[in-house]
Amino acid sequence: MPKNNIIVGLDVGTSKVRVVIASIKSKEDTKPRIIGVGESNSSGMRKGVVVDIEEMTKSIKRAIDQAERSCGINIERAYVTIGGNHIKAKTSKGIAAVSRADEEVSEEDVMRAINSASAVSLDPNQEVIHVIPREFNIDGQAGIQDPRSMTGVRLEVDTLIIEGLSPYIKNLRKCLSSNGLEIEGLVLDALAASESVLTNKQKELGVLVLDFGGGTVGMTVYEERKLIHVHILPIGASHITNDLAIGLRTSVETAEKVKLTYGSCLAEEIGKRDVIDLSKIDEKEEGVANRKEISRIIEARIDEVFSLVNKELKKIDRERFLPAGAILVGGGSKIPGIIDLAKEKLKLPVQLGYPQGFEGLIDKIDDPAFATVTGLIFWALQMQSGKEDGKMFPAIKSSVNHGMADKIKRLFRSLLP
Repeated sequence: MPKNNIIVGLDVGTSKVRVVIASIKSKEDTKPRIIGVGESNSSGMRKGVVVDIEEMTKSIKRAIDQAERSCGINIERAYVTIGGNHIKAKTSKGIAAVSRADEEVSEEDVMRAINSASAVSLDPNQEVIHVIPREFNIDGQAGIQDPRSMTGVRLEVDTLIIEGLSPYIKNLRKCLSSNGLEIEGLVLDALAASESVLTNKQKELGVLVLDFGGGTVGMTVYEERKLIHVHILPIGASHITNDLAIGLRTSVETAEKVKLTYGSCLAEEIGKRDVIDLSKIDEKEEGVANRKEISRIIEARIDEVFSLVNKELKKIDRERFLPAGAILVGGGSKIPGIIDLAKEKLKLPVQLGYPQGFEGLIDKIDDPAFATVTGLIFWALQMQSGKEDGKMFPAIKSSVNHGMADKIKRLFRSLLP
């Protein structure tokens, strides 16, 4: 199979490393076929950032090897996620004068406006990961998605700039290069997760996506088909596991099994006398644990997450005001009872998000934990095909060695159907 028909997504997370290999029959093919899947426990990362390059390199290799064996294809390049609470987002506006004598906006005018917006001052050791155009304004007329061929004198663009700490990004790159991997695109994990679970209607109405990772929870908010807010919360599912390990005086591995098998976010629904024999989970463990106490520990942490989410939504005047509700993805979203607790705390309709629009080994990816890595496939398709295909167009700049002008051109060609 030609290599240009293969797309690889690599999600490097705090708890797991996941790899998905997809094949594309043709440019017109709207459903990628999943042909390879790999997954390994993640070691060497904390709160979304690499803390041990050697261990993280091994974790990535294990996942890659598994994916390669499943389809018989050697992986040489991939679209890769980046996360961590070092990620920051801010808005920026750019302005350009329309250059043509007939006052018709050209692609070059658009590029100059976006370049103007991207020329922001950065803190030391920071670098831009994404520059995302949200809408354009021509001579005061706002809300324009594609200004090309329109007439005007002054072109403005409203962008969302996502930046991260350069040392953390470089450490991730080292782990990938040690595995012989070329980065085709570096994508914020919370953005990638949204790509495979949201519909246009949800983005139009207003929707929140919460990506419950091991070390962090990523927030993205969409409205009128635009990305209006991005934030990374410094709490993740592994914090719950650690709390349980301390409370139960067990290993982290046992606490993780207890969390997913016997835990709940709704302690009031658990009987006071309902206990768990820990030796049935791990023969090395002894004694029993009270399920109600376990659920109280879990509920306290998840309640803290939703309180922080509401705080962020309040900053942008969207608290309790997102008609399409909240979509939960990531491994941490599978904790029993989390949907009901989310509805109670967020005062929004809530559901789990599953990857959509794939063929092939869909049983391997039919899981909220695979939303991020499968979202990379759609992100890659948009960058490569130059078509919008109903998804939010990707950021024009990824933290790889490609020219800004080329990325802007590719992005803008994707704006037209």
